[in-house]
This record gives sequence, C-alpha cells and structure tokens, in this order.
Amino acid sequence: MATTTAEAKKTSSTNVEDKQSQNLRHQEVGHKSLLQSDDLYQYILETSVYPREPESMKELREVTAKHPWNIMTTSADEGQFLNMLIKLVNAKNTMEIGVYTGYSLLATALALPEDGKILAMDVNRENYELGLPIIEKAGVAHKIDFREGPALPVLDQLVADEKNHGTYDFIFVDADKDNYINYHKRLIDLVKVGGVIGYDNTLWNGSVVAPPDAPMRKYVRYYRDFVLELNKALAADPRIEICMLPVGDGITICRRIS
Repeated sequence: MATTTAEAKKTSSTNVEDKQSQNLRHQEVGHKSLLQSDDLYQYILETSVYPREPESMKELREVTAKHPWNIMTTSADEGQFLNMLIKLVNAKNTMEIGVYTGYSLLATALALPEDGKILAMDVNRENYELGLPIIEKAGVAHKIDFREGPALPVLDQLVADEKNHGTYDFIFVDADKDNYINYHKRLIDLVKVGGVIGYDNTLWNGSVVAPPDAPMRKYVRYYRDFVLELNKALAADPRIEICMLPVGDGITICRRIS
C-alpha cells in the first residue's frame, strides 16, 4: 500500500521525536558515558567489555543494577580499565575510598596477585555486604581489608606514621566529592613515587563545562564546584603527571613523580 504524504510526514516527525528523546535520555544526569552516541557506547560494551567481563563482575553488576542507588556504581568499561591499569603498573598494595557494592573493588581484587592487598573504606557496610558474597565466591575476599566509616581519620593515622609513606602502588577514589582535595593532600604522601591515584567523576556528568545557570539536579550542582576545584588543583600540582579520560563519568589518572 502506498504511503500518503501525511503518513510520511507523521513518520518523519516520529523519527525526529524518537531521536530527540534518545538525546534527552543520553543527557540525563547519571548517564555512565559522555560519548555523543548511546549506540557507540553500547558498541564498546558489547564488543570489548561484556565478552571479557569475568562472570563474578557480571553477577555483581546485575545485582547492583537492582539497588535504588545504582547510579553510584562504577561503569563496566571503567571497571575493565581499572583492572588493566592495575596489571600494567604491577600493583600489589592498593587502596579504595568509596566502595558501594564493590564492583570496582572486585575489578581491583581480581587484577592483584594472590598476596595483593586492598584497604577499602566506605561509610556504609550494608552496601558492601550486598556484593560481598559474590566477592567471596570469586575467591578474592582475603585481599580486602574493609573499614566502615569516614576515610579521613584512617588516612590521618596512616600519614602520621612515616612507615606508611610511599607504600601504596595504586589508589582509587570514588567517594564524597567535597573531600577530594582533602583526600589528595594525604594520599600524595601515601602513594609511592611512580604509583598511581585515580579520581573518579572528574567530568561530573559534563557539568564542568555547563553554564552556571544551566538546569542540573541538586546533587550535581552541589558537587560541581568541588570537582572543578579538584581538577584545577591536580593540573597545578607539580608532584604528579595527570591524564583525564572520558571513561565512565570521567577519571583522572595521577602518577606521582616526586
């Protein structure tokens, strides 16, 4: 049956609305990729990430997806990146600030050698215990020293003892953005020269380039200035080399050089 002009216009209009709807979904706060195309991001996941994702990480990712705060989890492509990075730097003694259900923690634990260690800190043990059975089943729970509570007091204790200075090979921070600067002041002493610190969410949903009056969700607006402050401070810190990557919500890799 031939398509009428009116039907063609309606179809064209529907296609435009669908594309606009997809664009809006892509721009929603919490989208785990800053790529311009959802299809391109999905291609990366289905071609490179999911086929190589360990079964335990897949299970934990699916469990976390059902949690009401699932926006807090590390994206699958970032998990893959962290896993490879840890192997590339031959990390053995590591730290993670901000655990949630443990997806990035599991990525780290799987990458470490059998005698590798992770000091993991989070204010919520309940979330961590959601993923703990999967971590235990993966056979890597013995590598994790989990501490419930704020990280700063623990870091202050570590810094106070000079024996801890320069002992960490890799540190990943995905926690309260308003304390990132405070974390960095302490972590720079604890990571070894040549070691790596990774700060997550440094592009903060793209809000770092948004006009001040742009519409943002409250939590995005609240933390935006703290993220901007961190990015400025890291760029000016002569003790580190940095590389900001558009993986997940943005991750800045810092290599201590002095």
